[in-house]
Amino acid sequence: MTRILGIDPGSQRTGVGIIDVDAGGRTTHVHHQPLVLLDAEDFPQRLKLLLQGLGGLIEQYRPDEVAIEKVFVGKSADSALKLGQARGTAISAVVLRDLPVHEYAAKEIKLALVGKGSAEKTQVQHMVGLMLNLKGKLQADAADALAVAITHAHVRATANRIGIDARAAWSRK
Repeated sequence: MTRILGIDPGSQRTGVGIIDVDAGGRTTHVHHQPLVLLDAEDFPQRLKLLLQGLGGLIEQYRPDEVAIEKVFVGKSADSALKLGQARGTAISAVVLRDLPVHEYAAKEIKLALVGKGSAEKTQVQHMVGLMLNLKGKLQADAADALAVAITHAHVRATANRIGIDARAAWSRK
């Protein structure tokens, strides 16, 4: 059994999703939540909350691997910079604990879950719920984090079946 921590980085809310994957590639939901960072008095304190929050979850759930969404550059340069800083903080929390990090672009995640790289967020959330047998509406950031974890589980299972490293599997597209 392998435990995968999925992270959807954000400067206001960072989604966290944890799944277990068995040798056959079947996934089981373990935990999901948004880490809400808005209570901090300023941006550096948000990063501190993120670092501490992820550190606590890593200690509690003990993942074996981590999958994180790559930065999506939107319209605002300031937002992109803050997102990049949050992503860097999340990666720091992970690598400080010697966990391997795998990175996936939003289009890759949508393709892996829905079969279409231009899928709507609601389609991805729906598929996450179906794949993990979760009832009710999922919080968006947590659903995105579970989607990253599921994507990595799929890439990992495919790579294992064909006998290549998971990091190399997605780069062969």
